[in-house]
Amino acid sequence: MVERFEQFSGLVSGIYRQIQKLEREEMEKYGLKGAFAQYLVVMNRRGDGMTAAQLCEICDKDKAAISRVISEMEEKGLVTRTGEKDYRATIALTEEGHKAAAYVADRATVAVTKASEGLTDTHRKLLYASLELIYSNLEKICEAGIPETI
Repeated sequence: MVERFEQFSGLVSGIYRQIQKLEREEMEKYGLKGAFAQYLVVMNRRGDGMTAAQLCEICDKDKAAISRVISEMEEKGLVTRTGEKDYRATIALTEEGHKAAAYVADRATVAVTKASEGLTDTHRKLLYASLELIYSNLEKICEAGIPETI
């Protein structure tokens, strides 16, 4: 069981590091931080704007991280805030933000396609279903704590 834990956690951590590296390298070309990639894609998909709370929920990030990113993106002219300048403000991409998001989406499509070479549609569906189940189970464990026994 310990070997499975080591293999699983090592692979998940390694995948995450590789994703971060790709985001960082691609976003640097656009003069942005790697962390912006996920937020730009999510906000672009929600073209009508969203609140910081919604962005937190979708990206599974904490309030402080989202606040910092939104402030930086606003300074760079990628987003605008309407309404109160707080957590309930509507945040929307500017024209420049939409351009950056389109760039990220294009690069992400290439990366995902190349990273999943050799996977059939069936394998991909099973992989994502398995990851969703593991994520859900881990959420439950985090809420309740690790049981004393199996």
